[in-house]
Amino acid sequence: MARPDVLAAVDLGSNSFHLLVGRVVEGQIYPLDTLREPVRLGAGLTADKRIDRATQARALEALGRIGERLRGFSRRAVRAVGTNALRVAKNASQFLREARAALGFPIEVVAGREEARLIYLGVAHSMPPAPHRRLVVDVGGGSTELIIGRGMEPELTESLYMGCVSWSIAFFPEGRIEKPRMKKAELAARQELAGMVHAYRAAGWEEAIASSGTARAIETILRENGWADEGITREGLDRLRALLLKHERADPDRIAGLRSGRASVLPGGLAIMRAVLEELGIERMAVSEGALRHGLLYDLLGRVEHRDMREATVAQFLRRYNADAAQAARVQALALAIHDALCAQRDETDAEDDSARMMLDWAARLAEVGLSVAHAQYHKHSAYILSNADMPGFSKMEQQRLARLVLAHRGKLSKVEDAGIESSDWKLVFCLRIAALVLRSRSDVRLPLTRISASEGGFALELPQSWLDDNPLSASAFDTEATYWKSIGMRFEVRGLSERKLAVLTKSG
Repeated sequence: MARPDVLAAVDLGSNSFHLLVGRVVEGQIYPLDTLREPVRLGAGLTADKRIDRATQARALEALGRIGERLRGFSRRAVRAVGTNALRVAKNASQFLREARAALGFPIEVVAGREEARLIYLGVAHSMPPAPHRRLVVDVGGGSTELIIGRGMEPELTESLYMGCVSWSIAFFPEGRIEKPRMKKAELAARQELAGMVHAYRAAGWEEAIASSGTARAIETILRENGWADEGITREGLDRLRALLLKHERADPDRIAGLRSGRASVLPGGLAIMRAVLEELGIERMAVSEGALRHGLLYDLLGRVEHRDMREATVAQFLRRYNADAAQAARVQALALAIHDALCAQRDETDAEDDSARMMLDWAARLAEVGLSVAHAQYHKHSAYILSNADMPGFSKMEQQRLARLVLAHRGKLSKVEDAGIESSDWKLVFCLRIAALVLRSRSDVRLPLTRISASEGGFALELPQSWLDDNPLSASAFDTEATYWKSIGMRFEVRGLSERKLAVLTKSG
């Protein structure tokens, strides 16, 4: 399949939605088009952490406009992610169903540290190469990410639940800025930072860089007022703080360089930025044009060029949890063979098939990572690890999908039915279960798949009767497997074929 020449990233941030379209030329991405929608998703979170309907409507309208720009793009050329507001919203699942329909593409929700990794990737690609460590600080709408890295590789990543939208709402209601409120906002931000400051100071860095909207807005104000030639300085922040306290609000008519769209979230962003510089002992920060959406494009480029960070993470997990590499490879090969045989019943494959096959590949290799915890119920331990560990490259949804497949690969099926497995994933569950069942001897057993079929009602295998006779343990396990599928209202049938029938099938094939 040809690599797309044009890629698109959609960042559903807590403050704004961003679209970035870029053209790929010799491994570099050159921006073609951008679109910003000031949705303020984080401001629409109610006291019980639900996105209100008015904000949802505004977000869906924005996604409709972005979706119009993306018409004609293939699915593999677009990646859309949600961040903090969608991580914390209790009704995120309901909203995302409507959001996907409005955009026309899948939307993933990324964990905080994955967001941090992508931000660093975007900043690193936007800056000149350097041999030294860099600290990247991104004050977003609902969270603040801090990353130390070298070159293109992040070494420390952290995501804190504080952002310019949430802090402005919490500490500056109605936009009123008073000294006690500012002190309280700064102290709360410093408390959030306290848990990671020691590790970051110990690691050290030679260059500090700020990214995203809050940083660019502050830099513009400092420059327009003559408080800094470029970047962000501690002295400049102190002057801006004094000016906000003097005017008692962020007033675009009285503060040079302040856009009206940024005014309501400036005080919260300023309080967080001052706390970061104070706690980490920073006097000056450069400001990068790179941000999450740029990192998304480069990460997507890696995927389409088969340099997928997720593949690196799977390999690293196999090492970390001392998985049996030979057994993982056996299960992987057989599960994929069964999957490919099922897909061969259809005339064509699509991007969804490719995605499902990759998920099955990873699930097959990671199914036994839970053995590092205990042998008993190890599949549950595996699922827990995959649900909760930091897995660079994977979205939260991908991690949950992977965990459900691994949980389902042995034992009763009712547990995953209750967990809400997608109907399309039952085929993957079937492939993984049969592979694990046949290969439980942990040796190179050959499964002579003569025919395999799937329907809405279940699955069927046709195998040589001689193979079933020579492998009575597997034959018995197939009978037990049939009862598991029957318990959830699905059929699993194994038919033994005589040598005569096999000869007829071979001749006709």
